Amino acid sequence: MLRTNQPFLDYLEKLYNNQDHKENIVLKSFEKGDKILTQNEISTKIMLIKSGITKCYFVEENDKEYIVEFLGKGEIIGEIEVIKNVSCLCSIEAITEVTVYSMTIPYFQSLIKSDLTLNNLLLDVFAERIVNTSSRASYQQLHTTEHTLSQLLEVKSKEMEISKEDMAAYLGITVRSLNRALKELELKENNEG
Repeated sequence: MLRTNQPFLDYLEKLYNNQDHKENIVLKSFEKGDKILTQNEISTKIMLIKSGITKCYFVEENDKEYIVEFLGKGEIIGEIEVIKNVSCLCSIEAITEVTVYSMTIPYFQSLIKSDLTLNNLLLDVFAERIVNTSSRASYQQLHTTEHTLSQLLEVKSKEMEISKEDMAAYLGITVRSLNRALKELELKENNEG
């Protein structure tokens, strides 16, 4: 539910510390609630989360938000848009204070052509996203909302604060359905305890 990638973070920290031209990769900070990327806009940088937690989400035509993933340290954002030369596929918003390594597009493109380590890290990221997306889709088909909700609540209690609106958007349900599921879960726990 919360994605992180320590090897990618280690790689980019080394690049940042060893760069000759300090303008190729810079540190940038975002406050809780700041949009880091906006769906359908052009991305001007590639970013890798150094610290903090973001949500990656789509806004559908009916203005409903659907959270694809929560992203933490070491997760790269904006790379698909640059590789495919398209506008942002989704929005990325800080749900805590977030610090990112922000990389220029020409520098990223030159690394893709010359750095095998970056290419291997990117291949791993893409493969992981495919596995996670298909696993999540099948999981949500096979398990009840209450079951998925209990796992989300477990992550919430350990790793991050998440609003009811965000929980509902992650589960693909309305806040009203979420409240109903929370009540059912509470009743079930009370009956078992």
